[in-house]
Amino acid sequence: MPVVKDWTGSPVGEASLALRVARESSAEHVVHRALVRQLANARQGTASTKTRTEVRGGGKKPWRQKGTGRARAGSSRSPLWRGGGVIFGPKPRDYTLKMNRKERRLALCTALMSRIADILVVQNLQEHLPQPKTRELTAALQRWGVAAGEKVLLIVAERYESVFLSARNVPTIRLIAANQLNVFDILHADKIVITESAIALIHEVYGDDTATATTNTEEVHHG
Repeated sequence: MPVVKDWTGSPVGEASLALRVARESSAEHVVHRALVRQLANARQGTASTKTRTEVRGGGKKPWRQKGTGRARAGSSRSPLWRGGGVIFGPKPRDYTLKMNRKERRLALCTALMSRIADILVVQNLQEHLPQPKTRELTAALQRWGVAAGEKVLLIVAERYESVFLSARNVPTIRLIAANQLNVFDILHADKIVITESAIALIHEVYGDDTATATTNTEEVHHG
């Protein structure tokens, strides 16, 4: 289970993350399909080229058919000519792929649970950042065990402006709300940091009746 840490980096308990996942035999296939769908749906599909019928000009025959010693040519906008049309070039198209809602949710939960070893839970993040402080956030990440240069997915219950502004200038931090999880961000991150309130929201949004959320927080005595 993910370890719960306070602002200083000390462990204070454990959090339970229980989500319904795909069977082991089909888990990789389901997650892969969801990832391909997400990347495909992000494509604009606006690339376009002109065929020889769409290129301006070329209406006049460049030279007569016979007697010049040159190859026959009917238009200066042939694809073989500079400035001519394009053969089989890209045209605007829709790359959208469909996937059932239940299957998408199952893939998302499976991807998240597969990263359970890289997840850590933190307490009261927004309370310690009442004002935007990038240096304090990066220092806290180091106390939580995130090495410099590691890609971090920071999951919060809602968008707190001070936290968002603190993380905005760090290229290795990706901040998203718990109800906007996606497969790519989960798999792309080296570490996943989740607030306690976000854990509860994840179970509320993505959980089912058979999986319940519990967070066991207790004082850890050292020495």
